[in-house]
Amino acid sequence: MTRILIAHDHALIREGIRNILLHLTDFEVAGEAADAAGTIALVRSTQAHVLILDASIAGHTGVELIREIGEINQGIQVLVLTMNGDEQYAMRAFEAGASGYLTRESASGELIGALMTIASGGLYMGVAMAGQIGRNPPEPVEALPHRRLSKREFDVFRRITAGERIGEIATQLCVSTKTVSTYKARILEKMRMPHGTALVRYAMRHRLFDDSEEP
Repeated sequence: MTRILIAHDHALIREGIRNILLHLTDFEVAGEAADAAGTIALVRSTQAHVLILDASIAGHTGVELIREIGEINQGIQVLVLTMNGDEQYAMRAFEAGASGYLTRESASGELIGALMTIASGGLYMGVAMAGQIGRNPPEPVEALPHRRLSKREFDVFRRITAGERIGEIATQLCVSTKTVSTYKARILEKMRMPHGTALVRYAMRHRLFDDSEEP
């Protein structure tokens, strides 16, 4: 029996997914959540094999939430359900640890097929997205400048693009302002950017931290 968690901020969509799985003997809906905090709590408290995750769920950006879920429970597989048909976002979701990616226009049969594939340890890319990527291959994720950053540098990069000041970042990370300035200099050097404004533009262009990007 494959235990499924559903995380979506629309009750009707949660109900629809639950009804699709209700009469299938191979699946059991083990829990539901309506926001990011509830999703994290659910993943911590409930044993399950697959999490169906609304990439734009309230309270968190989708990619960051996927990473956090992976840190909390490395055994659970994440199937992203999204309105976002952007190839680069799909690639970032997989880089963050997702095992599957479906856009919301996918048929119920494809959802079931995706769950079966993921539960057995495979990866699944929705038919519509796979076709789109085949027609327009995205730039390899590894080639993007922000992929050169360490985990801490990426965190500082995220905070800078969110508008946090050096002092605020230092306080949040419990380091000195000099250390944060050093991180910023390394980020600019690694990404070959002339100044902080260029970092913000880059993040906007690639939609790295935008809550409305659907994640």
